[in-house]
Amino acid sequence: QQRLVESGGGSVQPGGSLRLRCAASGIAFSLSTVAWYRQAPGKQRELVARIAVDDTTNYADSVQGRFTISREARENMVYLQMTSLKPEDTAVYYCNANLHVGPLRGDHWGQGTQVTVSS
Repeated sequence: QQRLVESGGGSVQPGGSLRLRCAASGIAFSLSTVAWYRQAPGKQRELVARIAVDDTTNYADSVQGRFTISREARENMVYLQMTSLKPEDTAVYYCNANLHVGPLRGDHWGQGTQVTVSS
């Protein structure tokens, strides 16, 4: 069953912006550590950004200062605001939630959304 659904990907030119969204069904983001990962062609999946239950965030060095992860508990949404996009940001971006309580506790993954940065 698909618990997480990403949206907002697309094709942009270098320097452009995109806002990715992760929506959840049956998972409370307020009780989860939520992260964005990405996987580029020929590369391993890597952590891009993470937000903990106490709202502590951390980012990959490659996106520090350009990407912002946020959580809106009222909407049960997690966002990744991406600015100053570079060709090397091209990848499939995945939402991951680690739910800390309940029968659905543990890791959940979305299906991914494609981000392409090219001129």
